[in-house]
This record gives sequence, structure tokens and C-alpha cells, in this order.
Amino acid sequence: MLTNKTIVITGGTGSFGTALVNRLRNSYIKEIRVFSRDRKRQDEMLESLKISDHIRFFEGDIRDKESLTSALKDVDYVFHAAALKEIPYCESFPMEAVETNVTGTKNVIDHAVEAGVKKIVIISSDKACYPLSAMGISKAMMEKVALATASSLKGAPSEICIVRFGNLMGSNGTVVPLFVNQIKAGKDLTVTNPDMTRFMMTPDTAVNLSLFALLNGKNGDIILKNAPAASLDTLTKALIELYGNSKNSVRIIGPRPGEKLFETMATQEEMLKAEFIGEGDDSGKYLRIPLLAGTVNKSDKLPDFPAEDFNSHNAPSLDVEGMKQLLATIGSI
Repeated sequence: MLTNKTIVITGGTGSFGTALVNRLRNSYIKEIRVFSRDRKRQDEMLESLKISDHIRFFEGDIRDKESLTSALKDVDYVFHAAALKEIPYCESFPMEAVETNVTGTKNVIDHAVEAGVKKIVIISSDKACYPLSAMGISKAMMEKVALATASSLKGAPSEICIVRFGNLMGSNGTVVPLFVNQIKAGKDLTVTNPDMTRFMMTPDTAVNLSLFALLNGKNGDIILKNAPAASLDTLTKALIELYGNSKNSVRIIGPRPGEKLFETMATQEEMLKAEFIGEGDDSGKYLRIPLLAGTVNKSDKLPDFPAEDFNSHNAPSLDVEGMKQLLATIGSI
């Protein structure tokens, strides 16, 4: 499907974009266009890639629709990963979250549809389900914008589908590198609540999910991974065993504004129409939530899933050894 095709990755210098570029750089893809507003990280990424004549960098901001024009010309597929994801920042500046995550997404979708892009894969978050934080609310609205456009694309050449990520382990601004830095500096690990649970996803799993959605997702679909979850207590114990020593301790600081005890990957209403599709990359199948109810093959319903929502409290749970094995797959942090 990607042979001799051109793709754009918005927010392409982030952890997901870097992993996707590394996965596709030696394929038969025609051109990979990395779109971001961070010139410094583009230069660092270019240096790390050495010479690759089918990777191009475009500097721009998704808030500025015109800056997308050249990047989206003659493009086959778009992976839209550009977003504000830091909960504390979005809590302090909620309109920034709106401008980037909602308006910026609309700019990308509108311009991609106008340019005749065949499929747009929107990267969302479990925080879009039952959102509490400004970041989660903006991601939920981002999904609404994408699905509203998808429902209006009857007969158009473009398709839109959404994937939801859990905690992308090792990415900038997330808790894993924070804890590792605290361990290496001999400091206490500042834990909000050890009983908090989160879905755990490696960059490779996120890439697999996104490529699966590109290949198999239908217009208006939300595609999920049956990802494992872990408590912060399990995560900190695994990290201390991997990187720390007996001097490292945990200090409870309490939840930050906008944080929840657990995250939800699919709401109860979505689970009523969800179905398994295909085999997953490492620990189960993918889930498809169609745009419209009544399009699900009833034989593919989810007999092993709870009737309520699919959240990080009722998902398959990692123990310390399982967490250590998962952390080992993401390399150096």
C-alpha cells in the first residue's frame, strides 16, 4: 500500500514521528515529509538519519493553514500527530490546547481533503474518553471534528480514521523519562498516586497500530489496541530495579490538576458497537469502533471484555517483571 507513495507526518519530530520515520525509511515509500515547527529538532533528526534522499523536512505550524500548503501537495497519506499533550501546560493555557488540538486539526483535515489525500490517520489519546483535563477535552473535540468531517465525505476520495494511544513510554514530557532522570540524579521519585493506572504503549506498538489503521481502517473508524496497563506503583518498582538502587525512594505528591485515577480507552457506549479486527502485534487483537452503529459483525463482538467501558483498571495488568520486559523493548531512556 505504501510502495511509491508520499506521506506526511505532522509533529513528525516527536517520539511517534521519529519511530514511524525509522520504520519506513528503508521501505519502498516514495517520500516521507516531516512537518513540525521545531527547526532544532528537525536538524537533530536529520543528523541522526544521516543521508536519506526520500525524507524531507517542512517547517510550519498546524495553526497556520497556509504553512501546510507545500507539505500536503501531491500527498497520498497523512499521519496527524502534532498536538499539545502536556496536561499541566494545557491546564494553565487551555486556549492553547484548543488552538493546536482542535483548530490545528481542522486545518490539517480541511487542507488534506482539499488536496485529495487518500487517508488521514488522526493520532488521539485515551484522555479523550470521559475527559477531565483541558488536554483531554481538546482531544475529545479533535475527535469530534474528525468524525464530523468523515461523516460528510460520502463519495469523496479522502477517508479519515482515528487511533487512540495510551501512555507512549519514553516520549518527551511523560512520566518514564522523568522517573529515570530522578533515579539517575539520586532523587526521590515524585509519584502523584501509586494506585493510578495507565495504558502502556511502546513507540513500536504505536507505529504498528497506526499502520494497521492506515491499511484496515474505514472512514470514520476509531481503532484501538488491546494494550496492557500498569499502576504507577508497578512502574516505579520496575524502574528502580532496572536503573536504581536501595537509596531511591518514592515520595507521594498528590494528583495534579486534570489527572484521573485511571484512563479510559473506549467508553461504555463505544464498547457496545466495538469489534475485534485482525491480530495485534504483541498481546491481542485490535478493536474497531465504527462511525455508525449497526455496521458491526455480531459474531465479532467482544465476549471476553467487560460490559462497561474499557479502562486501565479493568485492562490486562502488568506485574513488575512484565513491566521490566516492556521497558526493555524501548531501549535507552
